[in-house]
Parts: sequence; structure tokens; C-alpha cells
Amino acid sequence: MNSSRKRNALLEDVQQPHPDHDRGLEFDLSTLMSRRSLGMFFGAGGAAVALAACSPGGLTTGAPSTAASTASASPTATPTLTRAIVECGVEIPQETAGPYPGDGSNGPNVLEASGVVRQDITSSFGTGSATAVGVPLTVTLTLLDNSNGCIPLAGAAVYAWHCDRDGKYSMYDSGLASENYLRGVQEADANGQVTFTSIFPGAYSGRWPHIHFEVFESMGNATSAGRVLAVSQIALTKAACDDVYATPGYEKSITNMTRTTLRSDNVFGDDGGIYQLATMTGSAATGYTAGLNVTV
Repeated sequence: MNSSRKRNALLEDVQQPHPDHDRGLEFDLSTLMSRRSLGMFFGAGGAAVALAACSPGGLTTGAPSTAASTASASPTATPTLTRAIVECGVEIPQETAGPYPGDGSNGPNVLEASGVVRQDITSSFGTGSATAVGVPLTVTLTLLDNSNGCIPLAGAAVYAWHCDRDGKYSMYDSGLASENYLRGVQEADANGQVTFTSIFPGAYSGRWPHIHFEVFESMGNATSAGRVLAVSQIALTKAACDDVYATPGYEKSITNMTRTTLRSDNVFGDDGGIYQLATMTGSAATGYTAGLNVTV
């Protein structure tokens, strides 16, 4: 991983709730001191395997098979095929988990809490009572085992989390320390797939709209905050973001979107997010679906 792209400072803005958010890999390594700050990177494997090692024809895509309800939200066939071929031999880029992962590496740990294993992550659980509001979003990740011919990684687990409509993170932001919404764990099925029901995250200053996730070898490792196979992020498409951010409640996101592109983003910028850009269908009126193949 090219660490130089992760040294970019975030944009200064009075609306920016996280002055240290996603400042980069080097920043995280200097601040996240638990056993996870090493395991998440050394457990991810080595260099990418040649594309010929895996056949893209057998991939199970994370994107729903239904057609997009709006043409503007549906990517063309060519980029989708390109990503499918690349994912078969190239592991998902390792990214920073940010300073607000809630996985025990930097403060609170939601992974060992009863109730974190769930598909619908819109509401808090346990002692929390809040529910995140926004345009519905369903996210499906398809995990592929790069060391075994890119077969589905059945039995693995994914911890996913993201900010709310206002660009704030549960467990960390002011007023949300006792809440844990928009965080959850799922176990991959026989097709290597995990699905989360959530809301469309907002865009905060300095970052392209995204969803964080960590991949674990097993559910046991996930719920005990054990060794991490991969840490990465999902980039959402501009067409979907523009559509959602035109709806009430996402007003701040409109301004923030004008200040950042995939190319200028300090996480996705080196390759324009080609390996992490979701395939998305739907509309702001009916909700969106996002799918991504994740090779580990």
C-alpha cells in the first residue's frame, strides 16, 4: 500500500466534526496501540496474484440483480465488468479504520457487546435508544478468498460502520457517546455474502462518502475483537450521492460534496476508488442498494 497518499491533511471547515478523522495509516499506527493495530495489516496477505489465477466467470457479485429504478444511479456494464475482473486477483486495498472504529483499538469496543451481530444496523442496541434517519441503504459485500482461487469466503465475518446523515459517528461524537447505531457484524453465507440494512451516510468535509468495514476469518474472531484479515472502505457513487443529498435532511452534504472528489479524497485518491467503488441501484425515493466484491 502506498502510504504517501495517506499523509494528506483534511480540509479545514467549521462544519467538520472530526479534525483527525481518516488522517491516514501513519496517524492510526501512532495512535491505535492495541493488538489489533498490527494484526489488521499483517493478516491481509502479500502482493496481488496475477489475474489469470482466477476466472471472473464464477464470481458471485454483491450487487442486486434487479435493474436500477433510475438510470442515473446505475453504472454502465463496462466499469462493473472491469471491477469483477480486477477483484478476482487483486486484494481489496488496505485502508485506515479512522479514529472512530469502535472496535477496541481506539477507545470503546462494540464488537464484544451482546446484540452487535445483526443485519439491520439503523438503531442502537443495548442501553442505546436512538435510530438513525435517512434514505434507506442496503449493502451487500461478497468476500472472495484470494489464496484459494477466489472462492467465496464462507464463514468469515464483517464488521461495518459509518457516519449518520449529519456526518457524525455513534460512540464518539457529542451527544452520541451512549449510542451505537450504524454499527454491526454479519457472518458470510455459503456464497461469501454479508448484507446490512442501514441508511445512506452523509458527506462531511474532507472525505468522499464512504462506509468502513473490517473482515475477520470467523465470527468468533469478530466478536472477540480478534485478528483482522482486511480493513477497507466502500466508496459510494456520485450519481447516488447527488440524488440522495438533494432530499431534506442532507443539506450539509451538498456543500461538502462540492469540495471533494474521488481523485482528491485522501483514501480513494490514488486509484480513483476503482477497487472500492460500489455498484449501486435504486433512488432516493425508494432507497438504494450497494454491492462490492471484496477479495482478501
